[in-house]
Amino acid sequence: MRIGELSKRTGVSPRSLRYYEEQGLLTSSRSDAGQRHYSDAAVQRVSLIRQLFDAGMSSRVIATVLPCVDVPDDLGVAEETFTAMLRERDRIDADIAHLIETRDALDVLIRANSRHRAELSTGPEPVAQVARSA
Repeated sequence: MRIGELSKRTGVSPRSLRYYEEQGLLTSSRSDAGQRHYSDAAVQRVSLIRQLFDAGMSSRVIATVLPCVDVPDDLGVAEETFTAMLRERDRIDADIAHLIETRDALDVLIRANSRHRAELSTGPEPVAQVARSA
């Protein structure tokens, strides 16, 4: 199938499919006219690539995971894939911890701003507003 058909069947843009190919995640053959042609198996592969991206993996990491699909009976490849996925999970956990710290810091600022706004609303009328109301 051509790139447009693969795009339609997977919901992935032709631009993304070309990117997957540039990154070595997807392969195609070329016609004499240079058009890409994909096998029917490309639909499942693109679905898997999307799942891996949705899991937070970069194309570089996905490239290390896909050999497990290509060579499913190789224990060494399976172990490398497992290690890569654990590393990614650890990276995501670190990102989550950082985001929690960032949110907590923002909460401190929000509370301070809330107190400041409350003080402003209960305090004396600002001079600029008194001058305007006269």
